[in-house]
Amino acid sequence: MSFERARYDRATGHLDAPLAVVDLRAFNANADDLVRRAHGKPVRVATKSVRCRALLERVLARDGFAGVMAHTLAEALWLARSGVEDVLLAYPSADRSAFAELTSDAKLARAVTVMVDDPAQLAVVDAARAGREEVRVCLELDTSLRLLGGRVRIGALRSPLRTPERLAELARLIDRRPGFRLVGLMAYEAHVAGVGDAVAGRPLRSAAVRLMQAAARRELTARRAEAVRAVRAVAELEFVNGGGTGSVQHTAAEPAVTEVAAGSGLFVPRLFDDFRSFTGRPAALFALPVVRRPGLGVVTVLGGGYPASGVPGRDRLPVPYLPAGLRYAPQEGAGEVQTPLLGHAADDLLIGDKVWFRHAKAGEMCEHFAALHLVDGDRVTETVPTYRGEGHSFL
Repeated sequence: MSFERARYDRATGHLDAPLAVVDLRAFNANADDLVRRAHGKPVRVATKSVRCRALLERVLARDGFAGVMAHTLAEALWLARSGVEDVLLAYPSADRSAFAELTSDAKLARAVTVMVDDPAQLAVVDAARAGREEVRVCLELDTSLRLLGGRVRIGALRSPLRTPERLAELARLIDRRPGFRLVGLMAYEAHVAGVGDAVAGRPLRSAAVRLMQAAARRELTARRAEAVRAVRAVAELEFVNGGGTGSVQHTAAEPAVTEVAAGSGLFVPRLFDDFRSFTGRPAALFALPVVRRPGLGVVTVLGGGYPASGVPGRDRLPVPYLPAGLRYAPQEGAGEVQTPLLGHAADDLLIGDKVWFRHAKAGEMCEHFAALHLVDGDRVTETVPTYRGEGHSFL
């Protein structure tokens, strides 16, 4: 039995699976690495990648981290009511009831900044207003790489605001519109921050990704700087946010950027094994119990059908991690209620033993568990609720 598996088994020996853990030593080491790669610029924590208030509070108490990036307005308001003083909403919202609450509560209005990339989104806010509180606004720059005269696009389909001129135009509209104040600019380069450049067994693809990302960084560095200058000519920005776990060090090096965003780098899920630029420690795991032994080289665990969001594929499935040497049955994959696992390691597993998995992405694991058991060494030192455990499922 591997040292790591023995340690997790000892720590959770008194607990029944399914369960989820966060290894605090790995979590802290990953946090230190993010701060190191940020080169002195504050790291804003992407909450969708953590989804546990206790862990958000833990990391925000560390030097180098400041503020959070929420994924829905309802979550942003909840975090602000809980005491988080700087919450950036990373995506536009059409939640009228939440906007009514935001515009009628001075504390919330001071703490929360909403994302805008279209004048119609301002109209939604105004139609929902229930008070006179000024709404803090951030603009989002489209970061996609355009090639062959724009006929080829590489990057996420996010903001329609691509040029400095378009950003400045919307900035002027916000500046003239009562009830709003432009305070920030965000640009998330998903094709750099979230795409691995060292995929095992695929050297040609990895080389192509590295070439694409180098070109994308060069183009975006220049365009982001121009965009920041154009918007600063209209409004006094408090922050310029960029990056993600996979591009922290590159984005932080840009003079125009004042802070970087990261969240997945705290848990280091499976999708971040394919990066050359940094090496993290898997910190978030879940365990499923062996409930059947159908035959030689096969065990069946309870549950397991926790695919990650994105384009469906094998890379979106959780990975059997400990013991090493297990794989999915090709005809079944990860099942809703049970998951057969194949491999030589199956013959050493008994009914009731735990099989440890890593999720493909970070915070999505927490949607399946009400609590996280925090492991320090070979002991569970604390058990804390996830968002789900606190009765919230924001998206």
